Amino acid sequence: MKPPSQMKGFVILLLCLASISGLRVEGSISPSQDTQRKIVSDDFIKSRREVASLSRKGKSRVQTNRPTYRLVSNPTVGSRPPVGNFEQLGITIWRLRPARTDDSGRRALIREKSKGLLWAAERVQSDGTFREGDYVRISVESPRTGYLYVIDRDLSADGSPGEPMLIFPWAEADNKLVPGRLIDIPGQEDDPNHFTARVTSRNQVGELLTFIVTATPLDLPLSDKPLRIEPRELSRWEKLWGGVSERYEMEGGVGQAWTQEEQQAAAKKGRQLTREDPVPQTIYRVMAPDRNGMLANLLLKYGK
Repeated sequence: MKPPSQMKGFVILLLCLASISGLRVEGSISPSQDTQRKIVSDDFIKSRREVASLSRKGKSRVQTNRPTYRLVSNPTVGSRPPVGNFEQLGITIWRLRPARTDDSGRRALIREKSKGLLWAAERVQSDGTFREGDYVRISVESPRTGYLYVIDRDLSADGSPGEPMLIFPWAEADNKLVPGRLIDIPGQEDDPNHFTARVTSRNQVGELLTFIVTATPLDLPLSDKPLRIEPRELSRWEKLWGGVSERYEMEGGVGQAWTQEEQQAAAKKGRQLTREDPVPQTIYRVMAPDRNGMLANLLLKYGK
């Protein structure tokens, strides 16, 4: 627990971060209610194309989708003072379930190629629990251009992570993030086009996914198989691009279905998202020391 003086200073820092990053804080903030804070983020919306509509008076107006996000994690600070550049990353986790007869209209279906079955994808909160055998997909969005890398590690009950393996990108995969476009992991053209939650040891409680966005591509020997990353190299990236981190969840988003607009925004040569299309379910805010990259960790928890 932070002493009152340190907590007050940290709250002032968070208010400053909100003021410089396009985040609007809902209501007042005090140390006791910090984890109940809500924000409205315009950064993802502003980077998308506008769609004009007519008002009742016949005048053209631009509609804007502005959902509210709530803080769901205590800010992680680390051992050094929070300095650097403020970066954001949007992540949406999808849980697949067998399609029903009412899965129509804007609900997009995902085909399991190996069995020829149809599955519908629904949003879940980033700290939700998955059961062994669950099918999972991930969509990633950035408000600015960059290159995405995802590292996977098994997580044991004692908190120790396993061997770091780069699971995205692979050879010939397009890992360039562009505002208004999505990267799906796995991609819609991949077979299988989903992850399967699997417990590989008795002590495993989940998987730790590390998302890294860099200004320029990393020099890595990519292939069609996961690439082992040296722990020392990952530690170096964490020092460069990790930092003060917060995680926010969109209110009312859990359970929403994967839309055709989101499907098209992740497809090759697909359409860009507009300001009226769905926004990320989860937003990570990181005060990265190096403006050439950012790093955020996400835990996929396994349970019965």
